[in-house]
Amino acid sequence: MKTNQHTIKKAVTISGIGLHTGVPSTMTFKPAKTNHGFKFQRIDLEGRPTVDADVDNVVDVSRGTTIEQGEARVHTVEHTLAALVGLEIDNVLIEIDGPEPPIMDGSSMDFVRILKEAGVEEQNVPRNFFDVDSAIHYSEPSKNIEIAALPLEDYRLTVMVDYNSPVLGSQYATLNNFAQFEQEIAPCRTFCFLHELEMLYKNNLIKGGDFDNAIVIVDRILSQEEMDRLAKMFNKPSISVQSEGTLNNVELRYKNEPARHKLLDLIGDLALVGQPLRAQILAARPGHAANVAFAKKIKQHLRRVVRNQVPKYDPKLPPVLDINKIASILPHRYPFRLVDKIIYLDENSVVGVKNVTINEPFFEGHFPGNPVMPGVLQIEAMAQTGGILVLNTVDNPEQYWTYFVGIEDCRFKKMVMPCDTLVFKCELLAPVRRGLAKMQGRAFVAGELACEAVMSAVLVKKDK
Repeated sequence: MKTNQHTIKKAVTISGIGLHTGVPSTMTFKPAKTNHGFKFQRIDLEGRPTVDADVDNVVDVSRGTTIEQGEARVHTVEHTLAALVGLEIDNVLIEIDGPEPPIMDGSSMDFVRILKEAGVEEQNVPRNFFDVDSAIHYSEPSKNIEIAALPLEDYRLTVMVDYNSPVLGSQYATLNNFAQFEQEIAPCRTFCFLHELEMLYKNNLIKGGDFDNAIVIVDRILSQEEMDRLAKMFNKPSISVQSEGTLNNVELRYKNEPARHKLLDLIGDLALVGQPLRAQILAARPGHAANVAFAKKIKQHLRRVVRNQVPKYDPKLPPVLDINKIASILPHRYPFRLVDKIIYLDENSVVGVKNVTINEPFFEGHFPGNPVMPGVLQIEAMAQTGGILVLNTVDNPEQYWTYFVGIEDCRFKKMVMPCDTLVFKCELLAPVRRGLAKMQGRAFVAGELACEAVMSAVLVKKDK
């Protein structure tokens, strides 16, 4: 698996009709900065609102996965997201001028093709993997659905399906590494059974469905009357079918193409966890509703782990922000610049590093002969780290001051001495509103908690 984040080199566009809405749309993939993730932008709506590809934004799983944020909704996102994950792309803005990505041929292949045409570009920031540290299980006994994530230093998926059908029977599909995705998973098309067609049609779905973008499995003999009715439904002069097989005798690309497509859907739905995963995923009879419920369970586990996790600091890895980039954001200068590097930064949290040396000016007067870093300066260094996080929420951070306005529940747990490396972690406790931010800050030395506090800050725009 790739270790650094990746985006695309240039914008690329693809057009088609939505499977369920039947509405034509044009979708443009655009490069995005590090830690951006996947976002859809409805450019056809007033204000061009965006929808984060996040499991918390899922609002419907009727034969596809639909996400919504504010006034913007995007249907059937799973095939698009699967293509991005399969190519190990992390950061993309997806502009779309309609409610649903184009279905194309019912697979992810056209998305893979256009993304490869754009070119993939490495970014100088490590990927924020979520390593599953213990087994996570999900089940629906009434439907014989079981999904599990097991610890593994890689990402592998195995899917088993059994439709009690003489045409399909039991099938399984596997993905052992992403090098297989383009050839073995991406071309596999969406499908449904004949008996589901009229139900989907009556429920205002598959308005853009056709034999060119979906496989219809026929597991019983059709009368001529039924074939005529189906031909009228799809605006075809006629249709043909073998006694058992696929409607219009569509040839499968793989004998187990349905199982492979279920694996494709699972990859796309699990992208909504919001971080690349390292785990062994085992799924029996998955579907969008179960996939999303499982993704929510993984994210809940992730939040618990992150909340209790001591940040890992590898000095060999390049920082997100080095000392020069920090200087361009924070106004502090010697001797009050107390953060050396930022090693992680997203919309809700930040991790910074301070290397404590005997040359610090405060050691000359603070306990001479027994150098101990003053607690107030530990808090100041933590507040500066949090300032980076707060400034990351505005478009032009250099135009703002960040003032430290409050501190609660401050505790010092461990003395900080020369040669110690302080690792600060600050997390927003609520979204920044009207320039006010509240954060939980913790500082660690060698994996042990040194100090902690709840800090408040305010953003104030500089006078021109």
